[in-house]
Amino acid sequence: MADLTGLWPALLLELGAAVRGKLASARAGGLDLELMARPVAQEGGDTIFQIDRHVEDVVEQNITSWPAVCLPLELVMEGLGETGTRRIGSAQGDLKYRLIIDPIDGTRNIMYDKRSAWFLAAVCPIRRRDGRASTLADALAAVMVELPPSKQWLADMFAAPRDGAFAAVRVNLENNRAVPLEVKPSQAVTLRNGFGQVSNFFPGTKILASSLMERIVERTLGAVEPGMASVFEDQYITTGGQMVELMLGRDRFCCDLRPLFYAALRGRGQAMAHGLECHPYDVAGALVAARAGVILTDGFGRALDAPLDVHTGVHWCGYANAELQRHIAPVISEWLAEHGVLPGS
Repeated sequence: MADLTGLWPALLLELGAAVRGKLASARAGGLDLELMARPVAQEGGDTIFQIDRHVEDVVEQNITSWPAVCLPLELVMEGLGETGTRRIGSAQGDLKYRLIIDPIDGTRNIMYDKRSAWFLAAVCPIRRRDGRASTLADALAAVMVELPPSKQWLADMFAAPRDGAFAAVRVNLENNRAVPLEVKPSQAVTLRNGFGQVSNFFPGTKILASSLMERIVERTLGAVEPGMASVFEDQYITTGGQMVELMLGRDRFCCDLRPLFYAALRGRGQAMAHGLECHPYDVAGALVAARAGVILTDGFGRALDAPLDVHTGVHWCGYANAELQRHIAPVISEWLAEHGVLPGS
């Protein structure tokens, strides 16, 4: 396999910038928010909105123009039908790489022009050295590119090869000038007076998410003091954005355990629809966060990993530092066990 250590981050950042540019052009042309917010399909375990369709052609056109050494590859992305995959490049020969992308992670934020969404991408070899299919843990490089709302002219970009220099810049979109961005997760050893949350975006698992967060605060900080707000929450509806908040020291802890919450509800015998949850493409920026110093695990405390597909439910926890993990992770494990959710269950 060719050494593309320096090439992959550049290509992926360029792709993210192209998606950002397409959204900006649409706004300049009078983007209709109501039209962009219209659901058009249900694929890959998620709702596809018109705004998602708006950038799909940019993704494929850009990848098709990549150097021959990168192609053919398998693109893994929601919106590509039920399988969520598409071969790009020559129809002959073996695939060289697998590229998992979320063109707009946080669609609901950007389609209503409320808050930034994120472009996420990770490239992986087709197979590991032992012949098994690669997973997200095998990523050779990953990027996160901010897709800001219309009132914001600064956008952050992060790139991380598995080996090589980590890059973080803030770009002025009016003149395209970039300045280095300090990436430093919080060193606070408790959640007190800081942001930390259990993802609680949509109806269906809110009671369980709130129960777990209350337990975490109680066990790590004690009883709530009268008239005080000891911990703050930021329910930022984008996995990439949540990881960036940890990377930049603005959040101290975040977890998204929706697949495990659904398992707990099934264990109770509660008949309910299996709602929206995190998928592998949502955590495509995991290598970036890890290289930035964020500690990432699954809900059971194991190393975070995911198959390269669009269907598997992913649960994850992010900690700004090891001391926070030491205090919080056992509380999560205890709570899950009490609700009958154990590894392999």
